[in-house]
Amino acid sequence: MRAVALDVGETLIRDDRGWAAWADWLGVPRHTLSALVGAVVAQGRDNADAVRMLRPGIDVAAERAAMEAAGMGAPLEEADLYPDVRPALAAVREAGARVIVAGNQTAEAAERLRALRLPVDAVATSGEWGVAKPVAEFFARVVELAGVPAGEVLYVGDHPANDVAPARAAGLRTAHLRRGPLGYLWADTAGADWSIGSLHDLASIVGLVGRRHAVGRQDAKSEGAR
Repeated sequence: MRAVALDVGETLIRDDRGWAAWADWLGVPRHTLSALVGAVVAQGRDNADAVRMLRPGIDVAAERAAMEAAGMGAPLEEADLYPDVRPALAAVREAGARVIVAGNQTAEAAERLRALRLPVDAVATSGEWGVAKPVAEFFARVVELAGVPAGEVLYVGDHPANDVAPARAAGLRTAHLRRGPLGYLWADTAGADWSIGSLHDLASIVGLVGRRHAVGRQDAKSEGAR
C-alpha cells in the first residue's frame, strides 16, 4: 500500500458545527435539522436533502456561499478535527505511504484544510476538480494525485455508497470508518476491504500489506533460485 487517500466530512472533521450553522441560517431549531439529517441518511439519501426539505427548491451550493459570505459558516478550525487525525496521518507517512485528502468539499474548504497544515502530501476537493463522488472520474483523479497504481491506493471514508463502493469499482482498496451517522448506520453493509474504528488503524494496515508484498517478493526470488 503506497498511498492512503481520505474523505473529509466525518472522516477528518466533525460535521456538527457545520450543521448547526445551517440550522441557524435557516432559522430552525438545531435539533430539527439534526433529526432530518438522520432521517434522510437512514433512507440512503443525500444528507443535503434535509436542507431541501426545510426550504424546497433551494440551491444548496449558492446558499452555502451566501451563508459563508455572511460569516455564518466559520472556517475550519483545529477543534473541528477528530483527535486521531494528526497522529494517525503522521504514522501512515512514517510507515512509508503517501497521504492525500480528497473529498466532496468546496474549493474554499480545500484552502482551509491546507491552512491547517495537516501531515499530508496533498489536498484536493470536488469543488476544485469539478467532479464529485461517487462518479468514477473522481477516483481516477484520486489515483492520479496519489501517483501510484489504483490497487496500491487505500481510500478511507464513512459512506459506503459514496466512498467504499465507487472506490472499489475504480480498483482502489478500501477502508470503511465507523464514525459519524453514516459510518455507524451502514457499518454492516459497507463491503470494504477493512472496517476500522479509528484512523490509528491505518498505519498497521499499511504495514501489514507492505510486509505481505515483501514476503511475496522474497518467495518469488527463492523460487527463481531453485
